[in-house]
Amino acid sequence: MNWTRLGALWGFLGVAFGAFGAHAVQGIATEQALSWWETAAQYHLIHALALVLAGLLRGAGGRGEAAGWALLGGSVLFSGTLYAMALGAPRWLGAVTPIGGLGQMLGWLSLAYAARGAAAAGAIASAAPAAPPRH
Repeated sequence: MNWTRLGALWGFLGVAFGAFGAHAVQGIATEQALSWWETAAQYHLIHALALVLAGLLRGAGGRGEAAGWALLGGSVLFSGTLYAMALGAPRWLGAVTPIGGLGQMLGWLSLAYAARGAAAAGAIASAAPAAPPRH
């Protein structure tokens, strides 16, 4: 999967959904529904950037594939259920939202693992200081 491209498209959708919420939903939704929409759009955009990062790590010799799937699935479930509830879907969907959050957290852990693998392969710089040379 091309996670960089998908992340860019996911970001495009996040901006579009955010704008829709700010202009179309704002006049018809309750305060609670607007809060759900804002949270969904915020997490949607954050995880779009994470998908781009997963693609870059995958291309840099990392293991970004699992991270990409977890981030995408988690984002769809988390933001998707919040968007749906804001538009009037049944509130029982709120029970699904935390499953999406767990997927997102798994995605971030997978990104950390992918970055570690890419750094070990020398594909990206590690944040850890280099060990002093032994004499």
